[in-house]
Amino acid sequence: MITYKEIDSTYLGRIKEIYEAEGWMAYLNDDEKLRRAFDNSLYILGAFEGDKLVGFIRCLGDGEHAVMIQDLIIDKEHQRQKLGTTMMNKIFEKYATVRFVQVNTDLEDERDNAFYKAMGMRTLENAHMISYCR
Repeated sequence: MITYKEIDSTYLGRIKEIYEAEGWMAYLNDDEKLRRAFDNSLYILGAFEGDKLVGFIRCLGDGEHAVMIQDLIIDKEHQRQKLGTTMMNKIFEKYATVRFVQVNTDLEDERDNAFYKAMGMRTLENAHMISYCR
């Protein structure tokens, strides 16, 4: 059974494992920088199977006018099980009164683009990235 709870940088070891397994290597060069990034995040929600962190969503911003979803990542064994949808909906509920919720993804990433559109987000396009807002 999957449960959800707020997390912080104390889960950094497992967070790094998830990043590495999914090929998100840019986060793995500097542990202290990554720790500070997590410690300075607005909100981080983890998805757990038992005691094991299997995914998370990390938000930046002021929580009043703007929230940016910096990371939404789930380990391979738990993808396509609605964890991403559940975590996105929990963020939308938590920040229901925020004027602007944004997420950025690669323009060519068809799966992520389809997912964010299915979540009811709209696009703001530029040359190399797409931003979705709701």
